[in-house]
Amino acid sequence: MAMLCNMIHGMKPTMMMIMVQVVLAGVNVFYKLAANDGMSMRILVAYRFMFAAAAVVPLALIFERNKRPKLTRMILLQAFVCALLGGSLAQNLYAQSLVMTSATFASATTNLIPALTFIIAVFFRLEKFELKTKAGKAKFIGTLICVGGAMLLTLYKGVEINLWSTHLELLHDKSNNHQNGHLATSHQNSMYHILGPILAISGSFSVAMALIFQTKMSENYPCHYSSTALICLMGSLQAVLFALCMEKSRWDEWKLGWNIRLLSVAYSGAIASGIMIIFTMWCVRMRGPLFVSVFSPLMLVLVAIAGSLFLDEKLHLGCVLGAFVIICGLYLVLWGKGKEMKRITQLMPTSEKPDEQIEMTAETEKYMKSCNMMVMGVAPNFLPTSEIEAIDSDPKDHLEEGNSNPNGNA
Repeated sequence: MAMLCNMIHGMKPTMMMIMVQVVLAGVNVFYKLAANDGMSMRILVAYRFMFAAAAVVPLALIFERNKRPKLTRMILLQAFVCALLGGSLAQNLYAQSLVMTSATFASATTNLIPALTFIIAVFFRLEKFELKTKAGKAKFIGTLICVGGAMLLTLYKGVEINLWSTHLELLHDKSNNHQNGHLATSHQNSMYHILGPILAISGSFSVAMALIFQTKMSENYPCHYSSTALICLMGSLQAVLFALCMEKSRWDEWKLGWNIRLLSVAYSGAIASGIMIIFTMWCVRMRGPLFVSVFSPLMLVLVAIAGSLFLDEKLHLGCVLGAFVIICGLYLVLWGKGKEMKRITQLMPTSEKPDEQIEMTAETEKYMKSCNMMVMGVAPNFLPTSEIEAIDSDPKDHLEEGNSNPNGNA
């Protein structure tokens, strides 16, 4: 009985991460349903950020009441940029691409974020481009594979794959659909086939840029709940202003009512961008960010199944092959980053120079910030480190733990 209890306890992080991916996959389904109901995606994104802020702000007030450093103008500016690139802009691009293409296609492009982040980080000299090491080669080759997969996903359609057929019809044609709700003709419109992939990839690029800016913000404001709440508030302001400018004469669209629109914004905001942050951060602290990252492609599989079952989406060979290639590249990048960060964390306890310890801790901490960002944003978590406990504990604790457990078993 005790062995069974220990087994169940050990499986908690796995079960929680599966739950997180199921919830994130559900966001794509609700986006489609809300758009089919004629709801503007811009208004949906605005409401999502408002619900997310309402869920995260109390957490920041409770858990980080006396831990927050002084809020400066620079921090506010960094939060504004992060909210713009990784929040309001990325969400709007993603939502529009999902309507123009399919939930499966849009989900597949989000797995490009690690490779795009690596490219941008190298450009800004935040990452070292080392082809002499196995980790450097893995990141470089994985990035090329991800780019190739994206091109295959976008340019090649292929034959239609019929997995199964159901009588569940959650999407219905509406004669009074607005501009953002035209799902019935999205796959027949040639412009959608061109603009949709561009918007999806642009959204992933925007999130990758946000992660670069958030690296600097994490150094000045190392409070995970508070920074996420601040970004949610900034994102709410930006998304609402954008929606008001673009939907000037459609004030009735802001009325939710007890329908699929209210359910969609509450689910995507309070649950997906709020409660799931707690689950993800708990799993990060228990098993490390790399453990969380490997579950990212699971959302793509779940979205493909849900889209085929509930949204009457047709899978094509090009989409399946492209998604598979992107996932292979993703795991190569994560493996390379995991090897690199494992080397850094192994050096931390033995380093006698305070400056080196500070530098290593900052290197690890900047990826911790990716956790909050990616839960709130359009994509699964990109957490390319292998040990997160170094942020919250003394390096001596790791040395003592290593001596007591020389085999490294949990």
